[in-house]
Amino acid sequence: MHKLHLYYGYGKGKTTSVMGLAIRALGAGQRVAIVQFDKGYDGKNEHYSERKILRELKEKLNYPIELVPTGCERMMADGTFRFKNEGQDFAEAERGIAAAKAFLESENIDLLILDEGLAAVAYNLISKETLMGLIDLWESKDRPCELVISGHKIWDELVERVDLITEMRKVKHYFDEGTPARLGIEF
Repeated sequence: MHKLHLYYGYGKGKTTSVMGLAIRALGAGQRVAIVQFDKGYDGKNEHYSERKILRELKEKLNYPIELVPTGCERMMADGTFRFKNEGQDFAEAERGIAAAKAFLESENIDLLILDEGLAAVAYNLISKETLMGLIDLWESKDRPCELVISGHKIWDELVERVDLITEMRKVKHYFDEGTPARLGIEF
C-alpha cells in the first residue's frame, strides 16, 4: 500500500530530502514525477541545480522521471527578490495542480512529489482545500503511487490523513550570520 509523506518546517533540507527520495526510487526502477511549486524556470535561468541532473537523467540516460517546475521568476535583475504574488503566479500554481491531477489520474507513476506544495498554501498560491482535493483524488484512486509533499506549514486536518511526517526545524543556520545561499548546497 502506498503512503503519504510530509516533509515540512522552516529548517533546511525539505527539497534535499524529497530529491534524495526521487533518486532512490529511480535507482529502484520506479517511475517518478516531481511537481515543484513557485520554483519557475524560464528555459535559461536555472536557479535549482538538482533540476539539471534530473533533466540529464531523463534526456541522456532515459530514466523514467517527469519534472514540472511551476512559478514565475522572483529574482529581479537588480538582485532583489519579488515577494508579492501576481496573476501569473496564481496561474502557474494552477498549472502545477493540473499536472499533479494528471499524474494521479494516469496511474503511471510510482512516486509523485509535490515540492513546496505546502508552501504554495502558506503563501496563498493555492488553498488548503485545493491541496486536500489532491489527497482526496489520490485516495479515491486507491493510492496509486507514493505521494510526498514538502513545504513550511501543516494543519490538523492534513496531519490526520498522512502516514509519515518529518519536521525540518532550524536550530542554527549560517544565513543568520550573513552567509548567502551557496551553489550546490542551497540551490
